Order: sequence, then structure tokens, then C-alpha cells
Amino acid sequence: MSFPWFEFAGLMLAFGINAVLPGADFAMVLRQAVVHNRRAALFTSAGIAASILVHGTYTLLGVGLIVGQSLLLFNVLKWAGVAYLVWLAISALRSPPPKAPEIGANDGAATGDLGAFALGFLTNLLNPKAVLFFLALFTSLVSVRTGFETKVFYVGSMSLMLFTWFALVSFFFTTTSVRQGFYRVGRWFNRVTGITFLALAFRVAIAQQR
Repeated sequence: MSFPWFEFAGLMLAFGINAVLPGADFAMVLRQAVVHNRRAALFTSAGIAASILVHGTYTLLGVGLIVGQSLLLFNVLKWAGVAYLVWLAISALRSPPPKAPEIGANDGAATGDLGAFALGFLTNLLNPKAVLFFLALFTSLVSVRTGFETKVFYVGSMSLMLFTWFALVSFFFTTTSVRQGFYRVGRWFNRVTGITFLALAFRVAIAQQR
């Protein structure tokens, strides 16, 4: 059986469009890049990409369908996501204004690689919209005749695409000129990111099952 290239292209196009739209993942990578450094942003990006593997796995196993149809499970995931985003918002609002690190300083140690990875992983994992998005993608764009191994390849490709996108975001926002621009606005950066996380928490809170 030949590889379904048209199906794959359609799936990756739909996923790619959704990936580049600003959301909680983008806000988190941006904050990591500005407040910490490129290494922290890259590990956060890796955590987000790893979470995609989890979403894809339970979707292929049918668990995502159960969550999508269960009001209780959906609400548990939704309010866990809301609580996490509110916690991120409070942390951002209470943080000191970002400033340029001293020469030779290792500001990536402030969070640690594992901490940065976990931050990205949980930001994406605790988003109930991701559950519904994966269900919509695989039910509308992937044929029931597509083999399981091919679907696994799809999920892996989506994860790689997302990591590549956020890696590019990480590199861009850690360039000297861009970071200096954020440092000049100081505490306003924390206020804007904090309010952004609160707005995203509100969007998740009003999310409904389809």
C-alpha cells in the first residue's frame, strides 16, 4: 500500500496553521526566551512537542474520544488547565522585570532544563482544546483505512513540526536586538504576559464540548 501523501499534506497543513496561531504555547516560549535564555526556551519547546506525542497517542488509542464525549472528564481537564494558566499569570505578574543577564552569567540555571521542559509539557497537556483539536483532525482528515503505523508517523511528524516552529521562535526572541527591546519595557512585559495568561485561562474556562 502506497503512502497517503495527500492525506498527510492536508493533515500537516491544518496542524501547521493551528501551530503558528498565538496561544498559551507561544506565550510560554516567548516568556522563557526573554526572561531566561535560548536554552530554556528550547527545552520548553521540547516539552510542548512531547505533549503532542501524548495527545496523539491517546487519540489513536481511542481515549481522546472518551474524554471528548464525557462531560465530567472534559471539565476536569478544563479546570485543571484553567488553574495552571492562572498560576502562570500570577507568577508572571509577581516576577521582577526582566533584565539583561550579566556577561558570563548562566541565567538558564534559574529554571533548569527539566523545569523548562515540564513547563512546556504541562502548558500544552492541560489544554482541553488540544483534545478536541486532535479528535477533529483525525476524524475529518484521516481515513479509517489508514494504517496504525502511518498514523503514528503522522503524530511524530506533527510533534517534530511543532518543535521546529517553536525552536525558530526561541532563536528569534533570543537575538540581542529583540531581547533588548523587551528589556526596555521592563515590568510591562510581565504585566502583558500575565494578562495574556489570564485571557487564555478565560478562553479555556468558557470552552465547550462540540
